[in-house]
Amino acid sequence: MRKKVIFKGVALPYLLLLPQLLITAVFFFWPAGQAIYGSFLREDAFGLSRDFVGFANFAEIFADPNYLGVVWNTVVFSGSVAFSALAVALFLAVQADKAIRGADAYKTLLIWPYAVAPAIAAVLWLFMFHPQIGLFGRLLNGMGVPWDYKLNGNQAMLLVIVAAAWKQVSYNFIFFLAGLQSIPRSVLEAAAIDGARPTRRFWTVVFPLLAPTGFFLLVVNIVYAFFDTFGTIHALTQGGPGQATTTLIYRVYLDGVQNLNFGSSAAQSVILMAIVIALTAIQFRFIERKVHY
Repeated sequence: MRKKVIFKGVALPYLLLLPQLLITAVFFFWPAGQAIYGSFLREDAFGLSRDFVGFANFAEIFADPNYLGVVWNTVVFSGSVAFSALAVALFLAVQADKAIRGADAYKTLLIWPYAVAPAIAAVLWLFMFHPQIGLFGRLLNGMGVPWDYKLNGNQAMLLVIVAAAWKQVSYNFIFFLAGLQSIPRSVLEAAAIDGARPTRRFWTVVFPLLAPTGFFLLVVNIVYAFFDTFGTIHALTQGGPGQATTTLIYRVYLDGVQNLNFGSSAAQSVILMAIVIALTAIQFRFIERKVHY
């Protein structure tokens, strides 16, 4: 029987919550507020003067035809990264959960990539697939495949998707493996006694029981693809060739840091934040209904 923790008064609970509330306020609400405030301003490159322009920054963004292309790039990139990272991680977790020789070594090796910074991971893929100095890049060109992600937009998008997904597979693998090991073996044995083959056991027993873990990872992976892949894109393609790999988060960097258009950059960050919040809300509103805890 679990004992309930009852605090006498409200001072102690709020005191215990205060550190987390301060961290949230300083590192989320304050920057978000600054971005919203800056999105209504137009500043010079040195930040010496600023004018209130209302929604003019947002109007210019939505009137820019190139911005719609960036939105489409983000949709393709984020969806591909989330799907591939989840699918590969689930497959590896199922294999590692089996009673195979050296399973502990496999689990340790599969977790290592998560410790690699996104920019470093991108550099590793660059050295492998660079058309002149990369091992696989030179191999592809030697086989007659015209591989040059610096000139071919589709190849560049494919490369950043693979690099970003590879970085996230380890994180997903940890949670999927923990979820698999928490499933009672008696349930799987009962399904086997009833004549269910391994594939059927997975889709009818294992996969539904992994639904809470999968839903959590889906939300995390979408957020990761939207925000945490900046270093991968910057190190590999710098958003090119052209705008083939420019995503919303990278467009914020280009306009704010390189073009010094602070108002437009702030407005784009607000739009990006609204999109991610809306996607998360939709996932909790519709997808979570199919999740059984």
